[in-house]
Amino acid sequence: MQSNRRVFLKGSLAASAVGVAVGAGLLTPRAVFAAWPEAAYKAKSVGDALQGAMGVGSAADSADVTVKAPDIAENGAVVPVTVEGKGAAEAIAILVEGNEMPLVCNYDLTGAAAYLSTRIKMGKTSNVIGVVKAGGKLMQAKKEVKVTIGGCGG
Repeated sequence: MQSNRRVFLKGSLAASAVGVAVGAGLLTPRAVFAAWPEAAYKAKSVGDALQGAMGVGSAADSADVTVKAPDIAENGAVVPVTVEGKGAAEAIAILVEGNEMPLVCNYDLTGAAAYLSTRIKMGKTSNVIGVVKAGGKLMQAKKEVKVTIGGCGG
């Protein structure tokens, strides 16, 4: 019985210490979030989004990068997109020119295969841009996707 009482008292003291720390503002949820490129995701243009996410404002068209997406997306809320590059990549990003905030996703890969497959949201018909960073250079490919029902508020 004595050991149960001690465990209870230790747990109570630990919980109250955490409660005091949260109440005093010493322990906040915001402090444990990972760093993310906030300016890149809030950018209103493709160039600004690339600058914020990858440090360079433009990417060169390349045959080494391919973007696979449907020609016509029946629902802009769920558009399957695949971006693939040759060799290893440092980062991959997907942008949509017609969205209010063009940067859809950005992944740091650090030498992994240049392959990303996901579903994105599109507000209207526009170009989907796949950007691959490899060897310090940005390469891109574009594909126009026609959206019949908008997914970003349309």
